[in-house]
Amino acid sequence: MTAEAILDLAGLQALLDALRDRGFSVLGPTVRDGAVVPAPITSVQQLPRGWGDEQDAAHYRMRRRDDDALFGYASGAQSWKPVLFPARQLLWRGRRGGDGFTVEPPVEGTGGSYDVFGPPPYALIGVRSCDLHAIGIHDTVLLGRAGVDAHYDDARRDAFVVAVACSDPAGTCFCASMGTGPRPDAGFDLCLTELSTTGEHRLLVEAGSERGEEVLAALPRSAADDDDRRAAEEVTATATERMGRHLETEGLREAMYAGVESPHWDDVASRCLACGNCTLVCPTCFCTSVDDETDLTGDLAARVRNWDSCFTGDFSYLHGGSVRASIGSRYRQWATHKLASWIDQFGTSGCVGCGRCIAWCPAAIDITEEAAAVQAEARAGGS
Repeated sequence: MTAEAILDLAGLQALLDALRDRGFSVLGPTVRDGAVVPAPITSVQQLPRGWGDEQDAAHYRMRRRDDDALFGYASGAQSWKPVLFPARQLLWRGRRGGDGFTVEPPVEGTGGSYDVFGPPPYALIGVRSCDLHAIGIHDTVLLGRAGVDAHYDDARRDAFVVAVACSDPAGTCFCASMGTGPRPDAGFDLCLTELSTTGEHRLLVEAGSERGEEVLAALPRSAADDDDRRAAEEVTATATERMGRHLETEGLREAMYAGVESPHWDDVASRCLACGNCTLVCPTCFCTSVDDETDLTGDLAARVRNWDSCFTGDFSYLHGGSVRASIGSRYRQWATHKLASWIDQFGTSGCVGCGRCIAWCPAAIDITEEAAAVQAEARAGGS
């Protein structure tokens, strides 16, 4: 981070305007249907001003705050994954005509991010540190290997990221345990920290890239001093102390491997509905299936990629049967991949501690509790 300044609301609005003038589709957190979700924005008035949230196991509620904080909620109901890696992605569409079969490239109105969020490049406003790390994980998985995901690349390329430091974590948050927050540390162009949430808004803005410096230099701003920097550090220090959950990561990978035959998975299976909610809200899950579609005439055909889940029986269906027929084996696969084998595959944990899987599980299953139970069994077995 090489440049710092203070923005007020007018300066923040100028930031949105500057990004739009530079050709970005500007997306930010908005309140819709009782939840914070990303959507196109043009004004700071569309941000969740004065809104907070309550999150716990199987519980998510918006609440009115007693101030005008713009980013006073914890992680939104959904991450930025639907923008960069949409739930439904048209891979190609073909039409049969008099002179043959013509393949049409995906365009606006045919599925993917375009329909909801507009065309790339995107400017993402208010990215939490946990979600910033999740985007970094997807960069590794979808861009950093031999088979680059061209559709993710199209949405991710040239994206301008405005991160925001978390000030009010939820009861389900445990990013501090995972080393992924609450303060963004890299991967952003600009980072905001709300210093005052009543009266005149003051936001410390830090540049994390040359693009960020260039945009910041064009905004109406005032100089940041040492008191501002200390105040920003206090915001995230307080947030760290107020984490709602904790996950012990020391020896976790080894414990998850050791617990592959643990009877605890049967206990989880007795509660799990295999609904797939956890994978749908997880910012790092990337499993998909590919479906072929056609119209009644047979003249129009399409291949579509949809989000899938390792909790569905068909996902591991091979030659007449499912590899993971029981719910317990599916939860074990998901949790062990997140917390252990993901590290072997991609060099990092697959969990960023956002807590969404806890909040949106209708059975209130808590990955931190289930991991702790497996760890306790591993310690008991090794004693």
